[in-house]
Amino acid sequence: MSSPAGSFSSRVPCILVLVAGVVAALHAGKIPPAVPALRTALGLSLVEAGFLISLMQIAGATVGLAIGLATGSVGLRRSLIAGLLLLALAGFAGGFADGALALLALRALEGAGFLLVAMPAPALLRQLVAPDRLSAVLGLWGAYMPVGTALALLTGPAVLASTGWRGWWWWLAALALVTAFFAWRLIPADTSLPSRTSGRPWQQRLRDTLQHRGPWLVALSFACYSSQWLAVVGFLPEIYAAARVSATWIAPLTALAAAVNMIGNIAAGRCLARGMAAHHLLWMGFGAMGLGAVLAFVPATPLGPEARYLAILVFSAVGGLVPGTLFTLAVRLAPSTDTIATTVGWTQQLSALGQLIGPPLVAWIAAQAGGWQWTGVLAALASAAGVVIAIRLAQVRPIR
Repeated sequence: MSSPAGSFSSRVPCILVLVAGVVAALHAGKIPPAVPALRTALGLSLVEAGFLISLMQIAGATVGLAIGLATGSVGLRRSLIAGLLLLALAGFAGGFADGALALLALRALEGAGFLLVAMPAPALLRQLVAPDRLSAVLGLWGAYMPVGTALALLTGPAVLASTGWRGWWWWLAALALVTAFFAWRLIPADTSLPSRTSGRPWQQRLRDTLQHRGPWLVALSFACYSSQWLAVVGFLPEIYAAARVSATWIAPLTALAAAVNMIGNIAAGRCLARGMAAHHLLWMGFGAMGLGAVLAFVPATPLGPEARYLAILVFSAVGGLVPGTLFTLAVRLAPSTDTIATTVGWTQQLSALGQLIGPPLVAWIAAQAGGWQWTGVLAALASAAGVVIAIRLAQVRPIR
């Protein structure tokens, strides 16, 4: 791995890291298509379903920073493989769950596995690709969540129809296990990758991360994004079902809304590589999310169903500029090279906090209001906060 520029031997590990992210995102996105079956089988309320969607993020919301520190000490490749194995273990066990409590507990365990995959990936990609390709590759990495969510929404209904929700759990667990095997065989060992860390104690890396504005602002921006994106996309099947949309169309419409998010992610990487200012991309992304959500959900807007769905596509597609930009900023604004994983961990922690709060809050307000009309207002408020933070981010310069 002495030359990461573009050889086949370097591209395969890079692709595997991206695939591992998609597999982890499949586990994060496996709940929405299964909500009707789970509510029937386990008697979940709408708010409980919202917690089930977001509960995977409880690990990130509580110990994301700690896991980020651990990945820097244990090793990036080892952490990624361990995360895939934990997803497989929790998924297999979840398929045998006979009650909501057990399923919720295993969902939290899946959250730890998700973090062990997501935390080291940007730093690992930094070691595997040439510097001039890093922004573009990190833009691709930023698409792992919408790609995984879209695949879950597309394939989930067919698997659920043929095997039930337990088979859906087991199928995804097997996929994580297979991915872990190939990652173990084909991603170079941590000791064979170029050394980019100083071996400093974790206390110093933690202090450096939390003492600088860059990691805080990136993390807060991600929270503003993740809270609204998961709340809107995660509940689209329920929203369409309540609107009496044909069951045949619910899965593809929701999957498309999730998949178009990758457009913004990939575009962000390319725009950053060509020198476009990061805060401009954040303004565009948050602005489109706020406007799209208002047009899609606020009853006062004089739009028909087709136009409202188009607004959701704009919300997701242009909103994808935000994570694609923030993953690059997390690498750029980390205080030092050995705090990249820690910075990503802190970013993931606040992102997970947003995902943990967003869906249950939206579900609770929808239950109180008797509809989803306030969803657009909440998303607009989160977007406005994101724009303000982006203004502050424009003033931060890399210190290394």
